[in-house]
Amino acid sequence: MEIHYEAPADVAKYIDTHKGISLEQKVPQFEGLLRPVRRFKELTPETRILEVGTGSGWFPMLCQLNGLQCKGLEISPQLIEMAREVGRQHGIVPDIELGNLEDYPLPANYYDVVMCSSVFEHVEDWRTGVHKIYKTLRPGGLLYFESTNKFSFTSGEYSKIPLYGWLPNWLRYTLRKMIHGKDIMKLGIDFHQFTHGGLSKEFKRAGFSRVLDRVDIADESQVSTSFRAKIVRWAKRFWPLKALALTFAEATRFVCIK
Repeated sequence: MEIHYEAPADVAKYIDTHKGISLEQKVPQFEGLLRPVRRFKELTPETRILEVGTGSGWFPMLCQLNGLQCKGLEISPQLIEMAREVGRQHGIVPDIELGNLEDYPLPANYYDVVMCSSVFEHVEDWRTGVHKIYKTLRPGGLLYFESTNKFSFTSGEYSKIPLYGWLPNWLRYTLRKMIHGKDIMKLGIDFHQFTHGGLSKEFKRAGFSRVLDRVDIADESQVSTSFRAKIVRWAKRFWPLKALALTFAEATRFVCIK
């Protein structure tokens, strides 16, 4: 993927829809992302965290405000400037660098935690990205991964088309270009719709010693409804139900340990 110094249409739209969202509004999401991480990794001021795909920069900024060190890697110069503007309003300078995960020189055996939330669907060469993240983690380091799920009934990428993720790549690309224009292929398109099984195999191929899917890491006491709590409880006990739940879940989610 290329770095575009003129804002593609989808980036401009993202900035317009997110510019009114405060850091305070992101605190529940921030705590929700760190909750499963803390179950497997102690987070201290010395913990080295990397977020791939910072968007508006709220995660590394909230880390900074909570005494954690987090570097961000973001492919969009416009989003980095957006993050810096928000940072100026709070008297902080977010540590975010411009770069594309596919070719950015990440240091080997350096980070304790890498956060990848809603970004890998936009990484064209995603397998290279997975292997680079494995190499940049220290032994015992943790990857938190969250992305698309192909067979979800609705998609966060484009909810207006039923069963959007079920469509073959070429058809998704064609429809999105017809709706949003060819510019969507620069940064906004979801190049990939993943499955838990396919991702699990790639994480293991990269070398991760533990690969925990969203059922494995689910905390029954933290799910949003009693119905979902029952699904989690029974999916942990019965493999066929777990496979069914993972197939149709709204997103793929993993914690992987090096």
